[in-house]
Amino acid sequence: MSRLNKAERPYDIVLFGATGFVGRLTAEYLATNAPEGLRWAVAARDEGRLERLREGLPGGDKVGLLVADVADPESLRALAAQARVVATTVGPFVLHGEALVAACADAGTDYLDITGEPEFVDLMYVRHDARARETGARLVHACGFDSMPHDLGAYFTVQQLPEGVPLTVDGFVSADAGFSGGTFASALGQFARGRQMLAAARDRRRHEPRLMGRRASTPTGAPRYAAEVDAWALPLPTIDPQIVGRSARSLERYGPDFRYRHYAAVRHLPVAIGGTAAIGTLFAAAQVPAARRWLTGRLRSGEGPGAEKRAKSWFSVRFVGEGGGRRVYTEVSGGDPGYGETAKMFAEAALSLAFDDLPPAAGQVTTAVAMGDALIGRLTRAGISFRVAAVR
Repeated sequence: MSRLNKAERPYDIVLFGATGFVGRLTAEYLATNAPEGLRWAVAARDEGRLERLREGLPGGDKVGLLVADVADPESLRALAAQARVVATTVGPFVLHGEALVAACADAGTDYLDITGEPEFVDLMYVRHDARARETGARLVHACGFDSMPHDLGAYFTVQQLPEGVPLTVDGFVSADAGFSGGTFASALGQFARGRQMLAAARDRRRHEPRLMGRRASTPTGAPRYAAEVDAWALPLPTIDPQIVGRSARSLERYGPDFRYRHYAAVRHLPVAIGGTAAIGTLFAAAQVPAARRWLTGRLRSGEGPGAEKRAKSWFSVRFVGEGGGRRVYTEVSGGDPGYGETAKMFAEAALSLAFDDLPPAAGQVTTAVAMGDALIGRLTRAGISFRVAAVR
């Protein structure tokens, strides 16, 4: 579907899940930073909460209001038909996300979310990528802290290295932040769905075309002391390396043989050991339904860290890239990763899909493939730093 045809729709962007924790932050960011003339709407299932949200937004009288529910596919199809871009925060996505992906794929509407759930992303590729390619819809998952800094950071690092040679990039994540009830529930849900996640990954591999003439891999690194960043490096089993690998498969700029490894960077060994033990305990508890329900109840959906905590939060992702006799150190950094900066990344990605001059793309694509340089420029202007720290 051409952009001209999409322009006839009443809204450039519809934000679904606008009354949730990240949804409210994203709505506030759009209201404060949106370009003149942006046609946008907030959407959720509770009209009263939407009205109260809109009343508190700067220029809220110009913001549309749409009622839709994940349990009502027809309402989601109506929503998708009215927008050029639909941005959704409604998770856990493996439970609540597919109907909206399907609606956008059918309508040729660009879709983005903030999921960090590998199972959901793999299922959506198998079920809806082909249809989205037919209609021209771009389905862009993981448009928050999972996985934008890592995907765009690896892309930025590759651009500092020679072309046409084997490349390696290691990413090292450091952060100090809290998390919301929705994020906690999604993480516990993923811990409890190990077999389903592996099955979805295997099914995706059966459907994906084979990469010919090039190679892109994302092996799990071993725990080690990483002198290059002066920290203990612990492998992170998140969706981020998968997203980086898919960008590398799609873009020849990553070279004929690309390898990416993804780590948490921890300064002190006791902290590293304690963090690993805590994650192991949560993983074990998530396998027991009663324990999982109890843990989920400790932090309800829609709740999250307050403004004071978010103001003190930060993140840094350092990258070490090598190839063609060159080594480069880069960094992507910013403030509160899970919420303040995620809302910023998410909103800017939606604006980029709606307005920037982007390379041709359709189907399930990553942020680097869909938006690349344009989105890095937007995020830099918005205060997220992409920098080259050193070249050797």
